[in-house]
Amino acid sequence: MFLNILIVLILALLALLFGWLAWRAWHARRGWLKWIGGILSSLVTLLMVFLLGVILLGFYRMNVSPYKYMDTGVKVDMTPEQIALGARYANGCADCHSSTGSPPLDGSADNFLAGGPPVGVLYAPNLTPAGKLKDWTDAEIIRAIREGVDRDGRPLFIMPSQGFHAMSDADVAAIVAYLRSQPPVDRAVPERNLSVLAALMVGAGMVPSSAQQPITDPVVAPQPGTAAYGEYVTRAMGCRGCHGPDLEGTPPGEGPSGPNLTLIVPTWTEENLINLFRQGVGPGGSPVSDEMPWKTYGKMLTDDQLKDLYSYLHALQPISAVQP
Repeated sequence: MFLNILIVLILALLALLFGWLAWRAWHARRGWLKWIGGILSSLVTLLMVFLLGVILLGFYRMNVSPYKYMDTGVKVDMTPEQIALGARYANGCADCHSSTGSPPLDGSADNFLAGGPPVGVLYAPNLTPAGKLKDWTDAEIIRAIREGVDRDGRPLFIMPSQGFHAMSDADVAAIVAYLRSQPPVDRAVPERNLSVLAALMVGAGMVPSSAQQPITDPVVAPQPGTAAYGEYVTRAMGCRGCHGPDLEGTPPGEGPSGPNLTLIVPTWTEENLINLFRQGVGPGGSPVSDEMPWKTYGKMLTDDQLKDLYSYLHALQPISAVQP
């Protein structure tokens, strides 16, 4: 935090310095100094002011959500059925929130931002009852999952709330029930600390936060055993984050790249789709790319859910904009 403040102050001082130099140059008697010095120092001043503005906007976006949220006061029922359902869905959380890759969700082992530009520190927090969630209400946890903000309304980052936004009230409540039921693991992870470079990227719109629009109405999943429920699975499980908003695929370089499901799955059998999630193989026994988290989704989804997913995907109209 101190380093961030220092860098912002240095940029502000540089903007003032070059602004003063520009004023001096434009009032110089020598023509060459007036025009060359004035133009150069003015351009540097504008650059410094622009960078400072974008960085300050980034810090604002990192700490203030664009939406206003209400505390619904909802309380989760800690029934065995709810906990069991939440435990199944929590396998998806373990990819980020576990030091071992499997429950309990004691927090990530590594900094998500390591190995790249120096944008700061970001760990997935400890979600066991020994972590911060012990002080959160059920409603605040649900809001973090589906709306991407913490208990104070501060935006989260890398949390896939865009996909979870469609998750039903019953399913998200089951996740909370499981989180409360985990054995407490007293494991501390570093607090989020994003750098000036991160603020610059966020302010420039290069990195969006996880904040989503407030959910104000009940969210009910379609009836299981239908193609409509299969569509719900694609939305609540975040499939469209990799495979595109219409499952038409995502071109390389535009985020996580997933193939065009509207061209692939309609040629498959129901058994082909189930084998993909159970064994990691496609038709003919070809292995699935490691980029597809089939093991995780295989633990989260039952055969009945996969059959509904197949019913929905198999009936999709082909979209040829993005090839597999």
